[in-house]
Amino acid sequence: MLRLFVGIPMPETVVERLSSLAHGLPGARWVPPENYHLTLRFLGEIDEGTAHDVDEALDLVTGPAFPLTLSGLGSFGSGHKQHALWAGMVDSNPLLHLQAKVESALVRSGQPPEQRKYSPHVTLAYLTDTPPAKLATYLGANGLFQAGPFVVDRYCLYESVLGRSGATYHILQEYPLGGWGV
Repeated sequence: MLRLFVGIPMPETVVERLSSLAHGLPGARWVPPENYHLTLRFLGEIDEGTAHDVDEALDLVTGPAFPLTLSGLGSFGSGHKQHALWAGMVDSNPLLHLQAKVESALVRSGQPPEQRKYSPHVTLAYLTDTPPAKLATYLGANGLFQAGPFVVDRYCLYESVLGRSGATYHILQEYPLGGWGV
């Protein structure tokens, strides 16, 4: 079984900016910089045959390259139950269009439709017992974060391998935007 997701890798300049935020928050388990990505769709555990079908479906998804800008920080959860720190995006119709095309292709390949509303973000840290006041102070000091614009010229099928120190992500396949001949 493979644990898969579809995402957009971050360019090195953005990775450097994001990793500069990885300090000063108690209870944060910081995501390794090499794992920064923007998820388009989480698939979960699937067998290799299904993974092949997913790859074939994603290979048919095309579109133009587009600019994207990261902007602002936030968290998922509330009060003492906040569980993730993330960097958000400037609204991007091309991103939403790509995500919808990926979702449609995955459903056509036999994957169940995603039930949650799409919320584009890059996860920076997972939070455990982070005091809400400390998180509020951190967000206040870093909430105006911005990186980009950068060009999104591909998206990828990733494998997530769980280990003792967290997940490691491996790109299994890249899908260029603009088509193979561009």
